[in-house]
Amino acid sequence: MTDHRPLHRPQNPRSLRRRGFLTGTLGILALSACAPQSKAAGYLSPDDPRIGEVETARDTTGNTVTVDLTAAASTLQIGDTTAQTWSFGEIPAPVIRMTRGDRLKATVRNDLPEDTTVHWHGLALRNDMDGVPGVTQDPIPAGGSYTYDFIAPHPGTYWFHPHVGTQLDRGLYGALIVDDPEEPLNYDRDWVIILDDWLDGVTATPDDVLTELSKGMGGMGGMDHGGMSGPMRMGNTLMGASSDVLGGDAGDVFYPHYLVNGRGPDDPEIFDAKPGEKIRLRIINAGGDTAFRVALTGHRLTVTHTDGFPVEAGDAAVADSLLIGMGERYDAIVTVGDGVFALVAEAEGKGARTHAVLRAGSGQVPGVDRDLSEFVSAPLAAEALTAAKAVTLLQKRPDQELTIRLTGSMAKYDWAFDGKRFDHAKPLTNAWSISEGERVRVRFVNDTDMWHPIHLHGHTYQLADGGPRKDTSIVLPGATLTIDFDADNPGRWLTHCHNVYHGEAGMMGVIAYQA
Repeated sequence: MTDHRPLHRPQNPRSLRRRGFLTGTLGILALSACAPQSKAAGYLSPDDPRIGEVETARDTTGNTVTVDLTAAASTLQIGDTTAQTWSFGEIPAPVIRMTRGDRLKATVRNDLPEDTTVHWHGLALRNDMDGVPGVTQDPIPAGGSYTYDFIAPHPGTYWFHPHVGTQLDRGLYGALIVDDPEEPLNYDRDWVIILDDWLDGVTATPDDVLTELSKGMGGMGGMDHGGMSGPMRMGNTLMGASSDVLGGDAGDVFYPHYLVNGRGPDDPEIFDAKPGEKIRLRIINAGGDTAFRVALTGHRLTVTHTDGFPVEAGDAAVADSLLIGMGERYDAIVTVGDGVFALVAEAEGKGARTHAVLRAGSGQVPGVDRDLSEFVSAPLAAEALTAAKAVTLLQKRPDQELTIRLTGSMAKYDWAFDGKRFDHAKPLTNAWSISEGERVRVRFVNDTDMWHPIHLHGHTYQLADGGPRKDTSIVLPGATLTIDFDADNPGRWLTHCHNVYHGEAGMMGVIAYQA
């Protein structure tokens, strides 16, 4: 019988001070409160020989995985709706699978009408393969191609997507799974689950949405209230999306559809299993503006990894549900019961759900619009988890301590770091300097009234009080948290809000190693 007792967060030095330093996410990233250093000549460039030296020193299996990806116009069928969009042929793209230490050679052909790139989200790969135009490479022009070539240094659940404009909020994404040849977990199979919010080709394009949002509150469209309570639609903007864990503003954008592996609730994906099998769920949030609360009916989830890195087992890692911000990944193991179950993803604060199906016997799919016992208690907070001993950072006094403030508002849509909005034409004017070999401590202060999922490229960090290893974390409004990371992967690394519209509005910056 499933245990539906409320999930109690441990009372320890990492307990939340404000209704959740949430962290189904947590942590944060890195940038500094000191003035940006704008002399690009002082920073290590992506073509510096040091980048190749670090890559050569990585452990390798000698095996090469070769992949071809073509970014092109395509269609997505969502129930009775046919959406015109862009993709790598399928939505999501076929899973790329390799083993830690393998070399990936991925040739990307651009059949889109504009530039594109591919970012390999979460991987601490070589800097010149990170896929950020103007920072690590020139963009791939329309009609052109580029081959990404790198060694995967760490096992885990990762994913890939473009880093040009709002292309992330189309269908250009897929999972990258790096297997561990010495995997200590005991499970039978895994199920890769990619969550997404969808509007492209239905109500607008992502570029249309950014243009609308950028006008600020005065530029919103007509109001459409779905009922006496709950969020209101104004054009493509969502007002009043409130969450008891994310705060008063859970999201900016109205999405007509929510997907699991490219499919809506009218035609859900079905994963067949046998009762008693142990299934490893690899859950990725590829959404543009939506955090998802995720549960599997009739089961509890035993979290094993955050953003690719293992966590300690124990009661704190067992939950009825998880909250996953954009860009985050959680691995969890379930022992499958006998019957048919729904993997439910609720758009946090937005009043909508989607689902997939786990079928391990006879019966009907349980209703997902009813009250679910799995959603009664608060979702798992990443701050309740602890990094596994094998991946815990060695205790060390920080060599450099930085503070970065998140600034901006919905009213002016002027999201930024330290009040300085990112300039794509001059990315290194928003750069902060660190040195190879340093332990860097960052205090991250959210001065806004909205939550932000912050992503640090090229590294994973650990919560400074011994929490999990992550590369993407939710930072709640008014909250401050501290992370540590080792500067062991030289280059220029983007750091940004993974709400694609906040990032494109200006909440981006670069952490750059000194030359």
